Amino acid sequence: MNHNTPVPPLSPRPLRHLSEVQRRVVTAGRLRATGVSVAEANEQCRPGGPWQQILPGVFLLHPGPPTSEERLHAVLMYASREQSAGVPTQPGAEEPHRPVYADAMITGLAALTLHGFSSTPTLLSLDRIDVLVPRMRRLRSTGGARIVRTSALPAAEQVTGLPVAPVPRALADAVTELTDAGAVRRLLTEAVRGGHCEPAAVVRELNNAKLLSRPHVVDAVDSLLAEGRAIAEDRLYRMVEEYGLPDPVWNVDLRLPGGPHLGGLDAYWPEQAVAVELDTRAPRQDEDALWSEYARKREHLERLGITVVHITPRKLRDAMEQQATVVRTALMASGDRDPAAYVVVLPR
Repeated sequence: MNHNTPVPPLSPRPLRHLSEVQRRVVTAGRLRATGVSVAEANEQCRPGGPWQQILPGVFLLHPGPPTSEERLHAVLMYASREQSAGVPTQPGAEEPHRPVYADAMITGLAALTLHGFSSTPTLLSLDRIDVLVPRMRRLRSTGGARIVRTSALPAAEQVTGLPVAPVPRALADAVTELTDAGAVRRLLTEAVRGGHCEPAAVVRELNNAKLLSRPHVVDAVDSLLAEGRAIAEDRLYRMVEEYGLPDPVWNVDLRLPGGPHLGGLDAYWPEQAVAVELDTRAPRQDEDALWSEYARKREHLERLGITVVHITPRKLRDAMEQQATVVRTALMASGDRDPAAYVVVLPR
C-alpha cells in the first residue's frame, strides 16, 4: 500500500444524523459500518497522519490534542457497550443525534467539574477521566480512561448531553483517589454549601465505598456534618420567619421536674407542646442504634403529650412551604388534645 495515499473520506450519508463531536470521535465499529476497515483506520493514524487512536477502538478524526468534549465522549465510547453507544433510535438529517451510552457514565473529579464545582481541576488539566461501569464488564484502565466498577449503577444525570454520576457517587469516587485532607474537605464542603446534595447522601456513599476508615476522610466528614447542620438550622429559622409561624424557643433541653433528661430539641412551642427535631443522622455503621435513640425519645415525649415533628434537611431545602404547613397544623391541633405534662425547658 502506498502510505501517502489517504483513505477516502467517510461517506456523509451514514453520519449526517450524528452530532458534530461524533463526526470527530468515532469507534472502530462505526468506522467499519461506513466501509473503513481497521487496517485503513490504522493507516490514517501513522505519524503525521490526519487521524489518531486515543483509546482502544476509539479514533479522533483530526490531528492535534483532543478537546475536553472529545475526551469525555472518547472515554464513554471506550467504556460503553458497542451495540448501544452512539446508535440513534430514529436517525434524521434535520437534528443531530445525541449519543446514547449504555452502562457507562462519567464519575470522579470530571463529573464534579461537569456538575459545576469550583474546587475541582479543569477537564483539560485532568490526566485521566473516571468512568463508572458495571462490575462484570471486561475493561481495563488505559490511556486517559480510568475504569471504576460498581455492583449497581446509579441513575445517571444528563449534563451537557453526557451521562454523569450523581454528586454523592462522584464524590466518593473522587475521594477514593485523594490523599490530601484539605482537598477532601473542600470537595465535601462545596457539595453541601453549594446545594448540590445533603450530607447524609454523601456519607452514605463514602460508607458504601469503605472510606470512613481513613482518618483524613473522617475529619472531613465531621466538618461536613457540622456544616450541614448549620445550614439546616438556618433554613429552619427562615421557615418560621417566612411562613409566619409563632416564635418558638430555640435549641432547648427538656426535663421532667426533678426527673430525668428528656432530650434536646431544635425548636419548641411550650404553650402548644409542639417540638421540631432536625433529623441530621449520618448513615454510618451505628445508624440503627442512633435511629432507636431518636424513636425512644419521640415515643417518650409523645406519651407526655408533646407532639414531635421530624424534619430532614432535604425536606427543608426542597419543600419548605410543605414543612411549614405540617408544623402549623400541629400547632393548631394542640387545642384539641389533652394538656401535656409539665416539663422544664432549659437552654441547650
